Amino acid sequence: MANLRAIRMRIKSVESTRQITKSMKMVAAAKLRKTQSASSRQRSFAGKAAQILQSLGASAGDNPYCRRRAESKKVCYVLLVGNRGLCGTYNHSLLRFFEELRSGEERESLLYVLGRWGRDQITGAERRFEISDAPTAEEARELTETLKKLYTDGAADEIVLVYQQFKSVLSQSPGTKTLLPLRLPEGGEKGDVILEPDEKSVLDRLVELVLQNTVHSVLLEGRTGEHAARMTAMTSASDNTEELIAELTLELNHARQAAITTEISEIVGGAAAI
Repeated sequence: MANLRAIRMRIKSVESTRQITKSMKMVAAAKLRKTQSASSRQRSFAGKAAQILQSLGASAGDNPYCRRRAESKKVCYVLLVGNRGLCGTYNHSLLRFFEELRSGEERESLLYVLGRWGRDQITGAERRFEISDAPTAEEARELTETLKKLYTDGAADEIVLVYQQFKSVLSQSPGTKTLLPLRLPEGGEKGDVILEPDEKSVLDRLVELVLQNTVHSVLLEGRTGEHAARMTAMTSASDNTEELIAELTLELNHARQAAITTEISEIVGGAAAI
């Protein structure tokens, strides 16, 4: 009876775990849909902005965010990790990628960390930022302003975003994107475009928008990958609990059958003895 009780308790415990993993899967799926929708809107804007910026590329030499420095001595890495764990290898594979990237860096480097998971897991960061599960344009604007000031003050000659690039729900891969100096699209002609009030004002404002859009896109893409990885991990965990419950139920049935057989044998043996 003690063995039967232990198996029943274990089944109940696994069933509770299954409820938790299924709930987390549903929450991750809802957040994934939200960030994917926002990412698609960002891509639409980014395409139009890049098209206009391409036509103005030749005029961008005087913009402080487009001007390349004669010598790059300092680089700032902005590492976007998840807000929490339970998302498979999402955080750890990104951290391994970053460590390899930084170990091969000969320049002086700074580290800014985005995401709550990195608050306790990553040491040596100069600054840490809280980023929500569905990054907003305001969050992107505040972060962009901080990074722009870092660049214009000369604290960094290059700013590189390090994050998980979203390929599909089942696939994310670590990658980088240089934020500053801004790399302008090559080619393109101004054509019949009329710029008001003047070309420089339009260019300066467009560069500001492109920088903020780039940061926002990376934040959304990173969070989309995190939610997808967590949904996949929780799906796998839920499937594993289903299998474990089936195995435990079979074990319970065998134990119950063995107990009944033992009781019958004892009754028969007692009757024969009388």
